[in-house]
Amino acid sequence: MDADILSIGTEVSTGAIVNTNTAWLARALMAVGVVPRRHVTVGDRLDAIRDEIVRAAREVEVVIVTGGLGPTLDDMTRDSLAAALGQPLERDEASVEHIRNLFRKMNRPMGESNLQQALVPRGARAMENPWGTAPGLRAELHRAVVFCLPGVPREMERMFEKHVAPELRQGCEAAVSVRVLRTFGQGESFIGQQIAAFMAPARNPSVGTQASEGLISVRIIGLAASEQEAQRLVDADAKAMRALLGEIVFGEDDDTLPGVVGRMLAERGQTLAVAESCTGGMIAASITDVSGSSRYFLRGYVTYSNESKSELLGVPPELIAAHGAVSEPVAEAMAVGCLQRAGVDYALSVTGVAGPTGGTADKPVGLVFIGLADRRECRVHRLQLSDHLSRWAIRDRTCKTALNLLRLRLMA
Repeated sequence: MDADILSIGTEVSTGAIVNTNTAWLARALMAVGVVPRRHVTVGDRLDAIRDEIVRAAREVEVVIVTGGLGPTLDDMTRDSLAAALGQPLERDEASVEHIRNLFRKMNRPMGESNLQQALVPRGARAMENPWGTAPGLRAELHRAVVFCLPGVPREMERMFEKHVAPELRQGCEAAVSVRVLRTFGQGESFIGQQIAAFMAPARNPSVGTQASEGLISVRIIGLAASEQEAQRLVDADAKAMRALLGEIVFGEDDDTLPGVVGRMLAERGQTLAVAESCTGGMIAASITDVSGSSRYFLRGYVTYSNESKSELLGVPPELIAAHGAVSEPVAEAMAVGCLQRAGVDYALSVTGVAGPTGGTADKPVGLVFIGLADRRECRVHRLQLSDHLSRWAIRDRTCKTALNLLRLRLMA
């Protein structure tokens, strides 16, 4: 089955809020064997919402509508669905009682406008919402079943799992398996060339790439009559593409570089500390975003000034004077000092020009030196990022590169 997702609300269509519901729903639909075909955002206009519901219901088997079920005049989804069905709205007494009970439990007065949330188009069905005042709606139109869910993410997600997912699982004849290979270190064009044979149109599994903040994801979607067969198809493609792409594949699905590096350190019983200048603590923050990182991450130094590099890491002032803070010798001295003072197995250091100011002809914006020290040696990696990147992007790419260098060292 194919599905269209309609996101309702002027606050969404104008970009006033970020629409996270669509991404969540797309993944949830895939998990139950329904393939999202189109995402549409519609402002708070009854005619526009009605027309999109009718269009989608003629073209796909499943239509998911989120938002526009609130108690205010700009909440148009109920009226739009009624218009699409050509039916009047009627009060659902079970929904009325649910709404009244919620306000009693909260010990708050209920405005009469809240009762408009209990209106249901004739022929449609209200779906209970234990987590909020807005019931969902289910209707059948043309070739589709239409589900209308609240726009509040927490309510939408729970109602999808309670009402929508079980029905779709029961009605879906195909099984879907999805695998995502996470890569770092090569561009999308390089990866596309390597796996071109897997990206042929109408191929099953279908394979596509996505670039996001320096990471390239390879998504594999397999369709089959059974879950086992879909999984077998995806497993075979994933194995073959891993062989083609090699060490740039750092993980799968929800894996992150900090999580993968942390897992490798934990499995080896080894420890890490970092010394950061231009990244200002971003590497330490990304590492400690991972639950359980205290097992392997012992210490982080943010040595932004020249004086702090000397005081906290023991970098000789004359070394900085001779080569500058952004230099290979200083990056090496930072990593070695971090390793020794923290007493860890590995130390990472970064020093660079994050911009947009501060660059020179010899040391342009985007120039970064990354030191990686262990108890045998210290190596320094020179990284020249584009000066067209934002300050945040340069810092973020530096963090990822540093962690990836450590990952590759741990693999050696």
